[in-house]
Amino acid sequence: MHMHPTSEEDSILEGDASLMARQLMTRLQPQRWPIPLDRFPVGTVLVGGAVRDGLLNRLPEHPDLDMVVPADALGQVRKLSQEFGGACVVLDRDRDMARLVLGRWTIDLARQEGDDLTADLLRRDYRINAIALTLTTEPKLLDPSGGIADLRAQRITAINERNLLDDPLRLLRALRLAAELSMTIDEATVEMIARHRHQLPKVAPERIQAELLKLVQANNADQAIGLLNALQVIEPWSSDKPQETLNTSALTTEEQQRALPLARLTQLLSDQGVKDLRFSRKHIQRCMRLRAWWDRDQQQSADSLTEQERLRLHQELEEDLPAFILSWPMERQKEWLKRWRDREDKLFHPSAPLDGRTLQAELGLRPGPRLGKLIHHLCLERAFGRIRNRDDAIQCARAWINNPL
Repeated sequence: MHMHPTSEEDSILEGDASLMARQLMTRLQPQRWPIPLDRFPVGTVLVGGAVRDGLLNRLPEHPDLDMVVPADALGQVRKLSQEFGGACVVLDRDRDMARLVLGRWTIDLARQEGDDLTADLLRRDYRINAIALTLTTEPKLLDPSGGIADLRAQRITAINERNLLDDPLRLLRALRLAAELSMTIDEATVEMIARHRHQLPKVAPERIQAELLKLVQANNADQAIGLLNALQVIEPWSSDKPQETLNTSALTTEEQQRALPLARLTQLLSDQGVKDLRFSRKHIQRCMRLRAWWDRDQQQSADSLTEQERLRLHQELEEDLPAFILSWPMERQKEWLKRWRDREDKLFHPSAPLDGRTLQAELGLRPGPRLGKLIHHLCLERAFGRIRNRDDAIQCARAWINNPL
């Protein structure tokens, strides 16, 4: 996802309110939106992450657009869906919230809560998320809680304690926002999170999972994870293992983007925690395998494993090997990474030299466990350099059939 960097030169936070509003509207590029501004009902305002990220100059290419409308949000989304296409998704019928999905764009409409827009904004979680932009010819910013001052101070402050308890996921969201935005959390807000952390299990596990996935992928995740652990926010699901320092300096950016989130998640959550938070089957498998091999590496260095165990390590962690070695000394990391980056390395990227169909045709074998054992044996022999070509593989297979191990 393309994200504009934040820099002092790009800051519009020091301007006066009217100039800031115009500059923000320019950054949002509404002419690119799939719905023209004049198709939204009169009185519609943009709120939430798009306003915050626009002010910080960190908008993705297709920002999620959260709108507050005076009335009948669901009806408006259905009407827009009929006119412009896209899928209409009811988010909350009672609170009149609906989503329009148009290609890579997501537009959420919600009916204003309370007597006026100020009341609506003051029901939100954090000040930096309670800023609204009118979608008028002369746009205006509405900031009743002081969100812009918090953006300037790079601070996350709860609007009030009651709002956090309205949806306890907001307790975790502060830490995710701190990780994504490289901001600090206001001291009084930290105390609120600590005081009410036991409320988090009331939240649907899938929602907690989504916040944690965003957190572990964030640039400033390690600092936020330190606070997360200190406050014991996710204690019901957390791992009881001590956390190793993760050193990523030997990894490329692309390797870090895959390895770090997995390593952080595996350090954070227990095997049962990953299951209870309803992570995907693939995520659960990756975390459990990584943790099992970390534990094994504590007991016996991976370099001294038997050939069978070493092969199994590379089979199970072939794509996630960089995550496995993040706590190792730098020179040892580099040695393993050099081999792992070589896709032709038969140990670090193990595969059998002959498939089952070929073995059946060449040697008259039938499908079954015996064939599977032979394929594994050939994979092992190739991984450790004892099979170099097809003839070697056929010869090795014949020898195994005559004297299976």
